[in-house]
Amino acid sequence: MIQKPFRTIALIGKYQSAEVRSLLLKLAHLLRKRGLTPWLDKDTAINIGHTDLQSTDLHRIGEEADLAIIVGGDGTMLNIARQLSGSKVPLLGINQGRLGFLTDISARNIDHVVNAILNGEYDLERRFLLDVTLQRNRKKLYHGCALNDVTLNRGGSGRLIEYEIEIDDQYVYCQRSDGVVVATPTGSTAYALSAGGPILHPALSAVAIVPICPHTLTDRPLVINSSTHIRILLKSAEGAVVHVDGQIHLDAVDGDRVLIHRSRQMVSFLHPKGTNHYDTLREKLHWGQKL
Repeated sequence: MIQKPFRTIALIGKYQSAEVRSLLLKLAHLLRKRGLTPWLDKDTAINIGHTDLQSTDLHRIGEEADLAIIVGGDGTMLNIARQLSGSKVPLLGINQGRLGFLTDISARNIDHVVNAILNGEYDLERRFLLDVTLQRNRKKLYHGCALNDVTLNRGGSGRLIEYEIEIDDQYVYCQRSDGVVVATPTGSTAYALSAGGPILHPALSAVAIVPICPHTLTDRPLVINSSTHIRILLKSAEGAVVHVDGQIHLDAVDGDRVLIHRSRQMVSFLHPKGTNHYDTLREKLHWGQKL
């Protein structure tokens, strides 16, 4: 089915990589050939140097663009997705990273795949984020959102940290461990997976709570409804750090509270028509391959 046509398309590249320049210019040329208007994100424009493309900031992109194409890896996509989560601009990812769960289009196939998507041949997927607040003495030190996960860990300390978890004001446990990951379905294939957590299908309205090297070996990951409210109280937290999507890092001390619940914001992703989540898992995680 042909979807609403795109007119103005923002191009955003990995800021610390000069390698994206040729690919971004190739995309701009493709868009212009179709009579479309390409915009460069302002920070991307500074990184790749002077071009004749119009540049603008992410706020305007969120307000006026019909589509944003992100070139880089999942880290780049996570950063942009958080910043554009309050807008209705769908995101399309071109992978120049390693795994590429979110940036799932190979740079080798952009002509064919991007043209097909611009023709309306795509699948639209909406994913939820987590709202995260760090409190100290009942005062808000940080408030933001996470697309992948919120992680509490022991930072540079060699000692275990101790914390309590409550879900919807119901006490769950007090635990000593290296930390804990609270992950969305999107983030269930990231740090939470490495810590032994389950893979959640993106369509699930669920959150995984995954302990990192718990001292009590019977502690296991929990999967709960995304509508619940999670509170983590730090009891003994020397050197502890709260990480938001692995990109925002917040020092924590004894008595701090980390409050997590489902955000009202959603992020829309475009995928090539017929994209299959299980195909992606097999490809990225090398399932079924002979060693």
